[in-house]
Amino acid sequence: MSSVWLAVAVVGVATVLIKGAGPVLAAERTLPEATAGVLELLAPALLAALVATNAFASDEALVLDERGAGLAVAGIAVLLKAPLLVVIVVAAVTAALLRAIG
Repeated sequence: MSSVWLAVAVVGVATVLIKGAGPVLAAERTLPEATAGVLELLAPALLAALVATNAFASDEALVLDERGAGLAVAGIAVLLKAPLLVVIVVAAVTAALLRAIG
């Protein structure tokens, strides 16, 4: 087993242990409402940060290219309450067309 796979295995086991420790250590206690509210917002905030980083960053530079246009079109489709598959297709087609033109 290479050192990379060993590291992957160790991280996987650590993840399972940490996720399992939460319910065991919390037992019957519940989180305060303010904390629970913040925790509910963490996943969408993290996802938004990852999307923004992938759409507007290249190496260590800010880039405004086809990916940003695709993201903008996807945002408009979401505001229009389009189904998720339509949002993804519209964003991909927009980015692809702009890349083909430019």
